Amino acid sequence: MVDTEHPVRVRFAPSPTGSLHIGGARTAYFNWLFARQHGGTFVLRIDDTDTARSTEASLQEILDSFRWLGIDWDEGPIVGGPHGPYRQSERQEIYRAALDKLVSEGRVYPCFCSQEQLAKDREEAQRQGRAPRYVGRCRNLSREQVKAKMDAGEPHVYRFRSPQVGETVVHDVIRGDVVFSNEELDDFVVWKADGTPTYHFASCVDDSEMHITHVIRAEEHLSNTPKHVVLFEALGAELPVFAHVPMILAPDRSKLSKRHGATSVREYRDAGILPEALINYLLLLGFAPGEDKEILTREEAIKLFDLERVTKHAAVYDVKKLEWLNAQYFRALPVDQVLDMVWSLLREAGYVEENPDAHTLAWIRTVIQTSQDRSRNAGELIANVSYYFQAPQQYDEKGVKKHFSHPDVADRLDQLADALDTVVPFTVSNIERLYRGLAESWQVKAAQLIHPTRLAISGVTVGPGLFDIMALLGREECQERMRWVAVKLRAGQL
Repeated sequence: MVDTEHPVRVRFAPSPTGSLHIGGARTAYFNWLFARQHGGTFVLRIDDTDTARSTEASLQEILDSFRWLGIDWDEGPIVGGPHGPYRQSERQEIYRAALDKLVSEGRVYPCFCSQEQLAKDREEAQRQGRAPRYVGRCRNLSREQVKAKMDAGEPHVYRFRSPQVGETVVHDVIRGDVVFSNEELDDFVVWKADGTPTYHFASCVDDSEMHITHVIRAEEHLSNTPKHVVLFEALGAELPVFAHVPMILAPDRSKLSKRHGATSVREYRDAGILPEALINYLLLLGFAPGEDKEILTREEAIKLFDLERVTKHAAVYDVKKLEWLNAQYFRALPVDQVLDMVWSLLREAGYVEENPDAHTLAWIRTVIQTSQDRSRNAGELIANVSYYFQAPQQYDEKGVKKHFSHPDVADRLDQLADALDTVVPFTVSNIERLYRGLAESWQVKAAQLIHPTRLAISGVTVGPGLFDIMALLGREECQERMRWVAVKLRAGQL
């Protein structure tokens, strides 16, 4: 699969007509892994020949997405390289020279058929139950006929003179040999009437000129590959090794779309997914590392990746698996990194001042530590620590029914609040000692005091240890919240 005499060169060629989507990111990552594993070169080439839809904003977003994911490129925009330019819109002279070569060798020919004529041909083929394909009307025009039409200024495209008999075999690392009958291989267009190359032609010329050794791309391109095989041969280029990675399907095995959630890298980033988690998840979409190992460092992924172990069948998108992975990475982050990550969110929520003093900053850091291992992402962390910064605005409904229904709860909360005055210093161990002691003297289970207190001061029934929360909130804040709930309970408002 790898020719040691020819250094590995792979490429990814996104179109800057939108965001970098998860499927494209996965294909790019597989290319990057393969290049890094073999000490090769990863080329980023921009397919911006669709001038009507390509935008600089889209290109910038794609580049930013690669940087965020940590996928660096060895040749391409910004970094340059010996085979530039790396934007297809800037390679017109290269494509024109390749076209002239194929014209002179008779491998392509001008086609003067109008769109109306081509539409009639398609309709006739459908009526006869045949697959629509070019009928070859201009394939055998004489030189005189071609010259006359050219001199008359008739608009034309250039079509590739495809073989009409035999077979074209695509040797695919993932799928094995895939055989295509040349009878189904159309005389496809390589040069459009507006004087620009088609995707197929530009892609093959670039792969040839850039000495790409392995073409690793999405399964949807497999049906196009016979065209590329004959084009490479016509260009006199060595065939690259092909590997078509499986599609990514939604959980219901339909085409993945926005209705299934985020689809672009930017959306995942904005949703609080960490780049380490997303890149790890991309690896699992079609590749099994083995040994029940799912969390891998980038270095481990480089070592383990193997094109021959990429699955043929479609990969199914599983947002729960991604969220689980994100939680593992998020909980393992250094607390100071998490603090930097969530600071703007804390500011937006009005929880912190722009420049807090050292004592306040240390307190916020401790608050983050209490809930980091219970959160899957930054947004969830902010929700989980909200009660440290403001009294609950609402209380868990099931918790209210379960923990606030006892007729003595209001009195107990008031008594507990008063008893907190005796806790000096106001530490975790001292608060716990008070609660355990009162539970024993009141002849109730400690849980009958702990659960109502937790709900009163946090609004929720789960979270860090109650006594840790109370020590962080401070005596007066706990007392105020507990007494407020007691008042509401007596008034029948909870």
